[in-house]
Amino acid sequence: MLVDSHCHLDFPEFAPELADVVARAQAAGVSTCVSIGTTLAGFSRVYEVAERFANVFCSVGIHPHEAEKEPLGNAQPLIERARHAKVVGIGETGLDYYYGNSPRAAQIANFRVHIAAARETGLPLIVHTRDAEGDTIAILREEMGEGAFTGLIHCFTGSQTLADAALDLGFFISASGIMTFRKSDALRAVLKTVPLENLLVETDAPYLAPMPHRGKRNEPAFITHTAQMLAELKDVPPDTFADTTTGNFFRLFTRANRPATA
Repeated sequence: MLVDSHCHLDFPEFAPELADVVARAQAAGVSTCVSIGTTLAGFSRVYEVAERFANVFCSVGIHPHEAEKEPLGNAQPLIERARHAKVVGIGETGLDYYYGNSPRAAQIANFRVHIAAARETGLPLIVHTRDAEGDTIAILREEMGEGAFTGLIHCFTGSQTLADAALDLGFFISASGIMTFRKSDALRAVLKTVPLENLLVETDAPYLAPMPHRGKRNEPAFITHTAQMLAELKDVPPDTFADTTTGNFFRLFTRANRPATA
């Protein structure tokens, strides 16, 4: 069984056939999905999806793109929502300097508040970073010095430096369908160095469909293509890869209930 550790099942792209999407995931061997929060305003929709399906969990967080619209003065709004039984992570949060949809200062401030919430709740931090490796690493290291927390770099597309820094902090690294793209040789080279015991897989659906579905709407069932290529990259049997990455997920996301078949 596989786990889709990061998708967005509350997004409107899935609304007309959400039950079918979840059923296709289960039929493909995806035992568990985590639907990720990106705004506090939309958290109720995220949680409703998780409540609807036994094998779907969720997170609470504010995407860095939304940091200016939803600034956090303290961690309480996150902590309060994290009390919901199906919330298993904090985020996604982090830094995105590529688009600049929110000022860097606002992103950094929110990032630090999310870290405080992860530390307080004991839930893992789900980190988004794009064109911001230096600041991401510096903030994670500084905050880790203030008190331990767990987490992962989601949809990893970064450098060896970022991978090594994340691993040094005890973080996990999550690979998406981007690693299946023809021009992703550099990314595959970095992922090859990541210990299997630190790897997760995700779709980031509805975005970033892996080959051979690139250009289509992504969905959790498509994670099998990413898992197959990663298993080949790590030179392990597909069943070993699935068992290990699923075990990794439940070691990190301790609040998620492990299905009997996972």
